[in-house]
Amino acid sequence: MTQPSPKPGGAANDRTGRFVTQPNGHVTPLSPHMSVWRWHVTMAASILFRATIIAATVGVLFVVGWLGAMAFGPEHYACFLMLAGSPLGLFVGFGLTAVLFSFILNGARHTYNDTGNGLTLASANLLSNIAVWAPVPLAVLFWVVLFATGRVSL
Repeated sequence: MTQPSPKPGGAANDRTGRFVTQPNGHVTPLSPHMSVWRWHVTMAASILFRATIIAATVGVLFVVGWLGAMAFGPEHYACFLMLAGSPLGLFVGFGLTAVLFSFILNGARHTYNDTGNGLTLASANLLSNIAVWAPVPLAVLFWVVLFATGRVSL
């Protein structure tokens, strides 16, 4: 889709309210919208990074539960380990591992961008594709190693 353009008089003559005149004089749409912006992988990486932060916050609750189980004694800790070793616990652990890898990759992407590098279209797309698609295969590889070395079992 192409970006709609305002009337020749600029944003002042726009009765739809969709355009605004910026301080530099450019007339731009009021807000990004599906009809104005084209979906691309950098948007997905940005949204995924925000979702990762939320998921990591939920993961902290599991860490607090683990610490609480240790503080309440061996029987509570054994109960926690039994829950963590169940299929549901392993599924949650796998999800949190994918969240961790996503957080690391997106954080590295942001850190690299903060240095002024990776801001061209090609490199931004490459880094975003890595940050969006690599966490799940990395988490699978991590859990395959855990099962292969006997650290985790069903």
